[in-house]
Amino acid sequence: MRRRATRSKRSADRVVEGSGNVFADLGLASPEQELLKARLTLEIHSILKESGLTQVEMAKILGVRQPQVSLLMRNRAGNFSVGRLMEFLTALRRDVEITVRPSRKAHGEMLVVSG
Repeated sequence: MRRRATRSKRSADRVVEGSGNVFADLGLASPEQELLKARLTLEIHSILKESGLTQVEMAKILGVRQPQVSLLMRNRAGNFSVGRLMEFLTALRRDVEITVRPSRKAHGEMLVVSG
């Protein structure tokens, strides 16, 4: 009979504070863009969930196929670009506003503000 390996109480889990962008923390390429896509997808997901429509009805509004709506309903941006996600929002009767201004930081940031 084999014994299970157990962790010593002395070896505590290491906790590292994140940067605020999980995509940067994971070392992905274009982390700011990935975070922006995730935030836009979350907005789309919220709107679709509140609509009460079926995924087939949603697909007609967005101009995509139902499997792509399924991705959005699971908060997955898939291969959608930021521009395409913004088009989805306008198809869902939302205004999308892009504001460019000087940053107080060494590197600018991208935000999604819903309101």
